[in-house]
Amino acid sequence: MRIARFSIDGNVAFGAVEGDKPDELVLDIIKGIPFADFELSGTKVPLSKVRLLPPVLPNKVVAFGRNYAEHAKELGNEVPDAPFAFFKPSTSVIGPGDDIQYPSFSSELDHEAELAVVIGRMCREVPRERVKDVILGYTCANDVTARDVQKREKQWARAKGFDNSCPLGPWVETDLDLAAIAEGITIQCTVNGAQRQLGRTSEMIHSVEDLIVNITEAMTLLPGDVILTGTPAGVGPLNVGDEVAVTIEGIGTLTNKVIKRG
Repeated sequence: MRIARFSIDGNVAFGAVEGDKPDELVLDIIKGIPFADFELSGTKVPLSKVRLLPPVLPNKVVAFGRNYAEHAKELGNEVPDAPFAFFKPSTSVIGPGDDIQYPSFSSELDHEAELAVVIGRMCREVPRERVKDVILGYTCANDVTARDVQKREKQWARAKGFDNSCPLGPWVETDLDLAAIAEGITIQCTVNGAQRQLGRTSEMIHSVEDLIVNITEAMTLLPGDVILTGTPAGVGPLNVGDEVAVTIEGIGTLTNKVIKRG
């Protein structure tokens, strides 16, 4: 099931996305929220008539860096022995079609296409065999990074946590499974239609299970929290006016435009 969060006539709701052709997609409005038992209402609206929002509003976004060897290599970094986590605040999250505002304190903005894991239930100290039980589904993410700031500041809070630096969407796909991710699904990033990144999740150094076991040893994850699993090689610059799209096999495409910060 594809679960979207959307706005229509000033109201916000969740809905199940139905259909295959982009111009014929409809939303069956969900009674309740997707983090508990819910029913489909049978009330359907065309996707073209709504505004898609970030599919979830996370309490926290836990991101893992240098989880693809070729990406670590392209930036001159060593591959960490253990998962390497950092955070992006909830205020960094935007949805499909929302603008990425070029931060005034940077002159080197990069895209990083990533598979995002959406947590479905409160969990702590999750054993490997139970990881699948705490996952609601998966979505596309762009870990937008002020690369020059990242290079000169020891902490990555400003470089990766500024407003609009975490586009998520277009929806949460619940039918992907851990086996398919381990076997490898394609992650692609284009800028103005030109391919920049092309990788597969099978290239991840630390698996989704590794990442969730690692972070829940330290902290509790809440429903709607998001785990970013790292980016494949090919990261590159974004400029004002660019349109950047992250496409993940089996999920969909997340598109955003870069604008000058007002």
